[in-house]
Amino acid sequence: MIPQDVLKKIRRIEIRTKRLVSDVFSGEYQSVFKGRGIEFSEVREYLHGDDIRSIDWNVTARMGHPFVKKFEEERQLTVMFVVDASASERFGTVGRLKTEMAAELCAILAFSAARNNDRVGLIVFTDRIEKVVPPERGRRHALRVIRELLYFRPEGTGTDIPLALDYLSSVVRRHAVVFLVSDFLDEGYERSLAVTNRRYDLIAVHVDDPRESELPPVGLLELADPETGERVVVDTASAAFRERYRDLARSSREARARAFRRLGVDAISVTTGADYVEPLERFFRMRERRAGALVSRGRR
Repeated sequence: MIPQDVLKKIRRIEIRTKRLVSDVFSGEYQSVFKGRGIEFSEVREYLHGDDIRSIDWNVTARMGHPFVKKFEEERQLTVMFVVDASASERFGTVGRLKTEMAAELCAILAFSAARNNDRVGLIVFTDRIEKVVPPERGRRHALRVIRELLYFRPEGTGTDIPLALDYLSSVVRRHAVVFLVSDFLDEGYERSLAVTNRRYDLIAVHVDDPRESELPPVGLLELADPETGERVVVDTASAAFRERYRDLARSSREARARAFRRLGVDAISVTTGADYVEPLERFFRMRERRAGALVSRGRR
């Protein structure tokens, strides 16, 4: 039985995102993602003028004369949300938790996918695989994904991004659009990002809270790492300490952004202290510009 407060949150998210999906993001979603994938259809005999790169050499050798592979544009996409539910995600100081921000962002994208008849699936992870919702179509299924993000209570507390991405590759065999939603408080995940990005269309969604970048001057404060339980008392009245805290947060943020760029992984960054609409729109505009540039080069 789902608690009433969770049902109210789901309804509130549905109402809040409905206009954005219908008026803004559904069209942008379609222009950015639809028609980007191709899937194998069949093999047929080689005809004069066919691209020799499409020759299926195994079938050609078996049949004794040339055959080519035929591909067609995917009519429906598979959209997978790989969502971090570690203890650090259950934190928020400005209006909502990071988990709630992640759920609302996924709702926008899931309902946009549902309007375009695409399949939506979910993998929830911590330091283990916590929950899997196989991809299906429809608004009711999109609601189920949002419900799981808000209602499911994980057992683990840590973060293991490589584990989640390895599991994704074992269960999703075809091309997919993958949104990896996390605060990325993990190490050693760059190789997994690179491998996943080669196989799928990977978008990293970084979710944080303003207090993870800057602390207010409130005197002595006990800080706790929710994933390890480690605690430390700091003096936030010290301007030097607050500056070091800001510098460390900025260095971490910049290093993560550099890694995404180096690996060719597109990224969206949102915070509990601000609206997510502008970062999403910026991401869609960037994708549209890139698509337009590729089309222009192809015509030359």
